[in-house]
Amino acid sequence: MKRELTITTEPIHEAALLAQRTMSGGMGAAVYFLGVVRGTEGKATISALEYETFQRMAEHQISLLFDELEQRWPIESVRLVHRVGLVRAGEPSLWVEVIAPHRGEAFAACQWLIDEMKRVAPIWKKPVIAAG
Repeated sequence: MKRELTITTEPIHEAALLAQRTMSGGMGAAVYFLGVVRGTEGKATISALEYETFQRMAEHQISLLFDELEQRWPIESVRLVHRVGLVRAGEPSLWVEVIAPHRGEAFAACQWLIDEMKRVAPIWKKPVIAAG
């Protein structure tokens, strides 16, 4: 399984990521998820989220998730980009792509990966309350 993990302070460019997609002839599903910072956190209006990470451990934990993903589903490739640092409301903070033979396994694998990443990867967010 091809795997790509990027943890970066740079903005996520969705169109560029989509343009870089590769699929073999046996694959019939490309599922991707774009997570965007909302302008609210609970009842508070926020201007941004500040993401912090213990990057080496996050990379290790996500690599372990990639290993499990490969065991559970017939995935050809997975790409995950997580932004850290200050991410303003309306900007993407997470992009995940899973390529598989069929949509069911691609959707299931993508959702599982996001849920597990949020559970085990040391990436924390702190809301920045909007002024006013």
